[in-house]
Amino acid sequence: MKIKIVPFGIAKEIMQGSNITLDLDVSASIADLKKILKEEYPDFERLNSLKFAINENYEADHFQMQEGDEVVIIPPVSGG
Repeated sequence: MKIKIVPFGIAKEIMQGSNITLDLDVSASIADLKKILKEEYPDFERLNSLKFAINENYEADHFQMQEGDEVVIIPPVSGG
C-alpha cells in the first residue's frame, strides 16, 4: 500500500525537506513506519517524542495504516 509522509520541523530537515510516498506492507503500523524511517534516516533515532497524525488524527504506535493515508510527522514544539 502507498502512504504519503509529510514531515514538519526537525523531521523535515532530516528528510531534506521533502514529502515522500512509501510503499508499505498492507498491515503496516505506525511502529513499523518508525522502524523504516530510522533505517532510511538514522537521525530519526535521536527523536524520541515524535507524534504521528494519520489523516489529521493523532494515532498510537499500534494503529494500522491504510492505502492512501497521509501521515504527518510532528516533532516536539517548544517556545518561549
